[in-house]
Formats: sequence, structure tokens, C-alpha cells
Amino acid sequence: MKELLGKDMRLTNQRRIILEELKAVTTHPTADEIYGMVRQKMPRISLGTVYRNLEVLSSLGLVRKLENAAGQKRFDGDVSPHHHIRCDVCGKVGDIFDAPDIAGIEHGLDTDFQITGVSLEFSGICPRCQSEKKLAQ
Repeated sequence: MKELLGKDMRLTNQRRIILEELKAVTTHPTADEIYGMVRQKMPRISLGTVYRNLEVLSSLGLVRKLENAAGQKRFDGDVSPHHHIRCDVCGKVGDIFDAPDIAGIEHGLDTDFQITGVSLEFSGICPRCQSEKKLAQ
């Protein structure tokens, strides 16, 4: 793990615990939720420290930052190639591993933008919200 951080970046105890907690879940937690998880092991850690370290880990490619159109950020400890699906009702985020590969899709597009990234996010209604909708009818 230390080699992943590079020579100018240390794997502090805080970063290690944040990374461990994030990799232990598949719920795509917010920074506040990660803060709650990490505080169980490090009661004196601040929310600001968690936010800063998540940004560092994201910039290093060790975690994936998911940001919706409203600006809410969630984090994914699984950086393997996959896509996400977000519930339109409750905001829950899930993984999709079997979607078609979109690598290279940006080549040949008619735009003056310098493309710096591509992401594909599906939207829908999660099973829990579907059940609640059926019960309400």
C-alpha cells in the first residue's frame, strides 16, 4: 500500500483506517457516514480530517469519488472498472459490473472541449423503494 501513495505521501494511520473502512462496505457512503465509521476506531478524528483524506485518497486513485448533479459526494472503495446506479427516490447507489465497456467512447466526438474523464451512471428505483411504492398503492 505504501508504494501506491508515492514518495511524497505517507500512509498515515488516519488514511489507512479511512481506506480500510471504505473498502469494507459496498454502500458508497458519504463523507459524513465514513466519519461515523472511522470515529468508532479513532474517536478524536475530525470531520475535516476525514474530508481532506478522502480527497487525497481520491486524487491518488485509491478510492473513487462519485458526485451527483446536486453536488452530493459519495465514495467507493472499489476502484475496479464498473459503473453505478442511483435510486431516483432515496439516492442509494449500487454497483453494476456487467455493463458494456465505455473505454474510448470519447474518441471522435465533435467538441472543442478537452475531455478529461468519462463516466456512466444509471438511474432507476431500488428494490426497497419499489416495494414501498407498491405498498402505498
